[in-house]
Amino acid sequence: MGLLEGQRGIVFGIANDRSIACHIANAFAKEGATCAFPHLPGEKSERRVRKALDGAEIVDPFLIPCDVSNDDELDATFVAIREKFDSIDFLVHSVAFADRTYLKPGVFADTPRDVFAQALDISAYSLVSMARRAKEMMPRGGSIMGMTYYGSDKAVPGYNVMGVAKAALEACTRYLALELGEKGIRVNTISAGPIKTLSSMAVGGIDEIFKWVEQKAPLHRNIEGGEVGKTAVYLASDLSSGVTGENIFVDSGYNIVGL
Repeated sequence: MGLLEGQRGIVFGIANDRSIACHIANAFAKEGATCAFPHLPGEKSERRVRKALDGAEIVDPFLIPCDVSNDDELDATFVAIREKFDSIDFLVHSVAFADRTYLKPGVFADTPRDVFAQALDISAYSLVSMARRAKEMMPRGGSIMGMTYYGSDKAVPGYNVMGVAKAALEACTRYLALELGEKGIRVNTISAGPIKTLSSMAVGGIDEIFKWVEQKAPLHRNIEGGEVGKTAVYLASDLSSGVTGENIFVDSGYNIVGL
């Protein structure tokens, strides 16, 4: 019997088979969970998500188009999920976006107001808007988790406005954990080391970051997506029943090194 046997929930953020959300979905499925998969609107996006989940051997996935920056679409998404599941046990927020023009060294001060606001809206506020809807579907409590990165705490060249957005995401996590704890809902983040995803490859200098982690992290390697998936299983399961408001690093230990 899997650690998540009988659990149902939502995984936001699958773009293709390299997405962290896809690794999480695969790990959840192996532990017995059933998931809904909201994705970017459009036939091309749906095909990519369906192909990714097929590779993860998830049969007949429940797919829903959703623009997380649109409240009407979020409302419709949660209505559809409620009709399918009635209640949920977990929600995974693996969503982030910033204009890649401003994700390279030397341009942070030039970030326009609309680019800054969009990055925080999609990458951080969307967690709050999802949690507001999800809490009504967690009568027995549950687990909400977001995906973040070390660039929220330290200035990583090229990460720029996304680092600011991830810092906001982590702060939102703490405030949600404080507020939703009385409902038995735990809220945490996973800080994954660099992985080759669509989002990470938009960051200028990402190849140098991969090399630096391999050289300096205690484990002397970059992580694999499946390792994030296993940590997500821990956060969704009763194994983490006393854990909330935390940021768990899965980065080969890179965050502890004073370099």
